Amino acid sequence: MLGLTTEIADLLSQRGWCMATAESCTGGMIAAACTDLSGSSAWFERGWVTYSNAAKTTELGVPAALISQHGAVSEPIARAMAQGACLHAPVQVSVAVTGVAGPTGGSPDKPVGTVWFAWVTPAGVVSEVQHFAGDRAAVRTATVHHALKRLLALLAKS
Repeated sequence: MLGLTTEIADLLSQRGWCMATAESCTGGMIAAACTDLSGSSAWFERGWVTYSNAAKTTELGVPAALISQHGAVSEPIARAMAQGACLHAPVQVSVAVTGVAGPTGGSPDKPVGTVWFAWVTPAGVVSEVQHFAGDRAAVRTATVHHALKRLLALLAKS
């Protein structure tokens, strides 16, 4: 992941931008991947681990009614988490993830491996869902990789 974070660091630094993370199923692994890079304090502002629904509401401003209506693992929640990160930190860029890492917690509508992503850049908000195979560790690792890979692609377009 160090290659991805190095490229992200370069693009953010060139623009004078900073980023934040809002993570549920990864428990801070995206922030950890970013801060594994020496000098990351120049472009990485902060990260939230909002594992519970209450944390999503109190820390990021995700409306409780939105969680009740759509469930924590959903596009509206991922988008609200990413937007909340930008509202609560002096950043131009954020990434948010919420998903079912397993091995429990899945449902027919949201099976284990379902992860919603959202990214905020000055160009706007982008969101998508991915379905990853494997055990809990594999789902979480794939989530971090996808979050960073897609962020890099979005930054390259900005």
